[in-house]
Amino acid sequence: MSQLWQSGTLLRRYKRFMADVRLADGTEMTIHCPNTGSMRHCVVPDSPCWFSDSGNPKRKYRHTWEVATVPGGHLAGVNTGRANHLVEAALTAGRIKALAGYSTVRREVPYGQERSRIDFLLTEDGRAPCYVEVKSVTLMEQPGQGLFPDAVSERGRKHLRELASIAQQGDRAVLLFCVQHTGVEWVEPADAIDPAYGKALREAAAAGVEMLAYRADIRPDDAHIELVHPVPVRY
Repeated sequence: MSQLWQSGTLLRRYKRFMADVRLADGTEMTIHCPNTGSMRHCVVPDSPCWFSDSGNPKRKYRHTWEVATVPGGHLAGVNTGRANHLVEAALTAGRIKALAGYSTVRREVPYGQERSRIDFLLTEDGRAPCYVEVKSVTLMEQPGQGLFPDAVSERGRKHLRELASIAQQGDRAVLLFCVQHTGVEWVEPADAIDPAYGKALREAAAAGVEMLAYRADIRPDDAHIELVHPVPVRY
């Protein structure tokens, strides 16, 4: 990432897509919040935050919230739009060992009986195609415990059904958790938030869907986020 981020103090998040921050000189500014989820435990008033500048004066809110300070002093990447870019970079660099060996990586490919689009379709001559669905994890309840989803997610259950169908047809299906939280040591379904999602995940795993998770290094001072660390998925 070529452009450094700016820092401030988070004041509040509201109307889902907006957040107010206070700069070092005391001025306040409204920035774009690129996260439609509940952001449970990611909105900590009076905590340090970092945001990018689009440089586009035509945007109503040209700045975008990127990283939050969360309980325990950990950092969370709250821009869910970055998740697929992080995964693509990790795939290209060969850091996700379980998904190595495919020469072609395509994004947003239509598939399935429920009119879905897969985040990544990996192909290689002589191998079954590999369908990869990406989910961004920013919720930690207990120390080390990463949870998904952070709100009830019918869309997430739909994706699990689609992946299970792919696996049952004999192709490779993978659910990849992109963990943008520096404190997470493992990932598990958030049964207390969406028990139906946890049930669907276990059914998908039984149908042959592979469960992977990678945690990001987050260095906001030089605008660096990179998927590096494999972590287990418990279900």
